[in-house]
Amino acid sequence: MGLEYVRISPGFERYMPKDYVDLVKYGQFGRQMDVQQLGQFKELVEEHPMCAGCFMAYFIRVFYAALPNPEDTIVIGTAGCARLALSQAAVPFIYGNYGDTNAVASGLKRALTIRFPDKVKDVVVMAGDGGLIDIGFGMTMHSWFRREKFTTIMVDNEVYGNTGGQESGMSPKGVQLKMAPKGKQFDKINAVELAKVAGCVYVAKLAPTNPKRIAKTIRRAVLAARHFGPTFIHAYTSCNIEYSIPTEKVLEDARKREKQDFGFYEWMTDEVKEYFEELERKPEEVRT
Repeated sequence: MGLEYVRISPGFERYMPKDYVDLVKYGQFGRQMDVQQLGQFKELVEEHPMCAGCFMAYFIRVFYAALPNPEDTIVIGTAGCARLALSQAAVPFIYGNYGDTNAVASGLKRALTIRFPDKVKDVVVMAGDGGLIDIGFGMTMHSWFRREKFTTIMVDNEVYGNTGGQESGMSPKGVQLKMAPKGKQFDKINAVELAKVAGCVYVAKLAPTNPKRIAKTIRRAVLAARHFGPTFIHAYTSCNIEYSIPTEKVLEDARKREKQDFGFYEWMTDEVKEYFEELERKPEEVRT
């Protein structure tokens, strides 16, 4: 982790794979890229085995483009769709057991703080609704209670998409799924309010319809976690397979859900708000 490990030693460039050389020369390491430039620079994740039309894959692409310092970041995931792309990125990835990602992140962040006391090392958990709010609920909540300084991002596809289509706590009430033929019997869990009362200092909810807003939200969550405490983003990332959404309709679906129940929401403590107001008055090159 760090630019000194990313850079190629003099004389070795011709022996390195071209993709890696391009990543160092034309990628994000040590640079700030605008998400609107996607496709114009070497990205941190370019190939993945996720389903055609998967909006989670799109969200992950924007996520990596938005990281303040990818060369000093570790991402933690677990079983679920997201890890299929996370594990393909040029950023260190740790695969946690199902449900314990936030416990792993807690130990990792503390260890990095001890090992690198004079450097910033960001830890980000990205997992689905099952891994964070169903099976991982206890680990998630207790990391927030302890005020651990890392970011948690829930990519919410409202279903157990890898195991046949079971309902999750985040599935909407009444929805019928392949393994929930009678419809879900209770309301969708309000993860945003849980995060606020559990101690998160920055909380956001969004549908991935606006890449610039996604990037700003991710960046804010990571920066707030560095200095103040746990942060949380709840992102709607539809499962077009289990919900039978045609590939060409996934953006239309996201816009519909944005109007319905995933309108952009952002909350932060007064301390974090003051920090952002001061930070965003500074020139871009000194913000990180």
